[in-house]
Amino acid sequence: MSLTGKQLAADLNAETKQRAAELAESGAPARLVLVVANDDPASGWYVNSLQRTAGRLGIECGTSDLGASASAEQIRAALWTLSEDPSVHAVMLQTPLPDGVQLNDVSVAIAAPKDVDGVSPLSLGLLAAGLPGFAPATAQAVVELAKHHRIELSGRHVAVVGRSNVVGKPLLQLLLAENATVTVCHSRTADLAAITSTADIVVAAVGRAGLIGGDHVREGAVVIDVGTNEGPDGGIVGDVDAASVTGRAGALSPVPGGIGPVTTALLMRHVVEAASR
Repeated sequence: MSLTGKQLAADLNAETKQRAAELAESGAPARLVLVVANDDPASGWYVNSLQRTAGRLGIECGTSDLGASASAEQIRAALWTLSEDPSVHAVMLQTPLPDGVQLNDVSVAIAAPKDVDGVSPLSLGLLAAGLPGFAPATAQAVVELAKHHRIELSGRHVAVVGRSNVVGKPLLQLLLAENATVTVCHSRTADLAAITSTADIVVAAVGRAGLIGGDHVREGAVVIDVGTNEGPDGGIVGDVDAASVTGRAGALSPVPGGIGPVTTALLMRHVVEAASR
């Protein structure tokens, strides 16, 4: 079974568009501001993609371009200002950041109610404590995609490969909230295949093309591929070697077309939720 995300994303976007229209009619249209401090082409492409999506859904989306040489102090100041601006409902800080600037050092300036991508230490702490807040959209997309395809999480053993603050760590918390039993694997895990091959569900979120192959997956397991890597032909490939996993896994999410569209849809849903509050 192919765990595509296109229909789920469409359903989420339809709901978001309706809620955005209601907010606009009330005189308080949802407004997102993207803070950029780089000249990275991939980041620029992503910013343009978010702006187009927001426009289609009726969400106002502005950009604060600080330049690739911005200091940590300048980035924090911009984030504080936007967090204090009542006309701004959601703030997203784009990566990569300038050399020497650490995400945790600057993202702390994003107020939790506006941190729609859940990147600040406070937002991650709220998630770990089970308190209201925004989870990182990519991690949340894994759970939502599984639910959409009626994959049971409660009581299942999930092996998450990757321990980043964007996917691995927050996904651990989200899966625990669904009553899954979770093993988090990483670059120092000895004999990765011995662990992942015992899991009911394998989530690959490392950023290394082809890391997970058929020998990492037990017969009939569910495999969710979060990876986005540049392939030999310039296209996007995941962390899973789809050719060796197909036919062995019971279900596999495609790259592209799986987690990606759901992540963007959830970000936009977070924006209207922030505006509604």
